[in-house]
Amino acid sequence: MSTTPLTASLIALAARGQLPLHQHMDHATVAWIGDNRPDLPQAAAPALRPLSRELLTGGGRPTRWWADPRLYTSLHGVRHAMRTAALAAVLAETNGLDDADTATAILAAAVHDCQRRHDKDDRGHGARAAIWLAANAETVWGHFGLTATPRRIIQAATAVRLHDIPYEAFTADDQADHARAELITDVVKAADALDRYRLPKLKWWPDARYVREPAFDQLRALAFDLVLVSERAYLAGASGTAAVRYALAEKGLV
Repeated sequence: MSTTPLTASLIALAARGQLPLHQHMDHATVAWIGDNRPDLPQAAAPALRPLSRELLTGGGRPTRWWADPRLYTSLHGVRHAMRTAALAAVLAETNGLDDADTATAILAAAVHDCQRRHDKDDRGHGARAAIWLAANAETVWGHFGLTATPRRIIQAATAVRLHDIPYEAFTADDQADHARAELITDVVKAADALDRYRLPKLKWWPDARYVREPAFDQLRALAFDLVLVSERAYLAGASGTAAVRYALAEKGLV
């Protein structure tokens, strides 16, 4: 029988190698995140285009999109999804993506972890989410007020499938798929990596070595602030959606 206290913080559990399958933020872990703020240069985020702002402030992500509703409020739940989508929007601006590619990247980022089974190393969750997205494309695109097209579905599903596969582990098929959706995939992978400041070990925090994004380092401060502000707001009683929207507004993204 486990002797781990039910009230143990994520930071304490991580230090003991006892993180549970379902991981939910707590006050001690948020305080630890704030205390370990890296020495990051502040850089102004680019102004987001109207379409991006509309997609980020639109309807919240439905709980039913998650394979396990327990994960909706966990470290890989709606707050992570919304912050990753916002970071994808910022990266799309810095890379000069057009409206269609930007929207595709935002949608892919918004659902990239929705088919996880737990919060630990759930290998294959990207592939499961890609299949889910392709099967539910009309629902997802319609939720954001957009129309799905075969090309956009393939690009978004490719980015979702590849987001949890390291570049160095790409097979020949992965490389061929990546070539067909290169910018969108790279944006989603980098946005996902930037949101790692929520994780309860410093060695798990963002590392530019694992992405292909020149603007990665200059967006670290923004990514850190989005985590800290939204997680504090969530623990203060805001819903996950409201907490992230508050953080986005504070940083001038919406």
